Amino acid sequence: MKNRLNLVATAAALAVGISGPAVAGSTDGKIQVKAMATLVAPDGKITSVELDNIGLPAGTQTEADDNFVPTIAAEYFFTPNFSLETICCVTQHDVTGTGPLDGAGLVSNANIIPATLTAKYHFGDGSGFKPYVGAGPTYFIFIDEKAGSTAQALGATRQKMNDKVGFALQAGFDLPLNDKGLGLSVDAKRYFVNTTARWYAGDTEVLRTRHRIDPWVVSAGFAYRF
Repeated sequence: MKNRLNLVATAAALAVGISGPAVAGSTDGKIQVKAMATLVAPDGKITSVELDNIGLPAGTQTEADDNFVPTIAAEYFFTPNFSLETICCVTQHDVTGTGPLDGAGLVSNANIIPATLTAKYHFGDGSGFKPYVGAGPTYFIFIDEKAGSTAQALGATRQKMNDKVGFALQAGFDLPLNDKGLGLSVDAKRYFVNTTARWYAGDTEVLRTRHRIDPWVVSAGFAYRF
């Protein structure tokens, strides 16, 4: 876990560092970094129950809560219209029951690193308002998730979410605020990721479910291009 978090911290430090005052900004530079506020709104619904040794009530469903997190993005422009972008953030979510288990705490403090790389196409001639679309792979890394309060009361001593590969679609725009590389950026991504959740009593697996994560990730903030 420490290695994963250290990797995130290092990437963030590098992204911030390259935007320092020693680098001259330009609206047509090759590199762009962004510091943004981000809403992460996942789904979390159960798509199938693969193992049930505790007797889930019929009609049981789940949902994941939303979260606001800071995000760092780094982007390289191969041409004025084509770029590759990666993001760096950690988001934390709880999963609770709906239906017969409404409000039941099932997963607590699931930290997710959504490692994502998108290829982006920017419309326009390189100046002024520039909308874009993008798409690319993602790898969701789950860290330190725990059984929720209700699951613990039912005897679950630990909980595990599987790391998963998925796909992301992206759209947004960049708007220069001056001719020194500073700009405004608004971005929306829709992820398509499923995962498997497992609950254990001691070393014995007692429940295994498949979940649709599929979060909307909406960001707004400042960009610096050089």
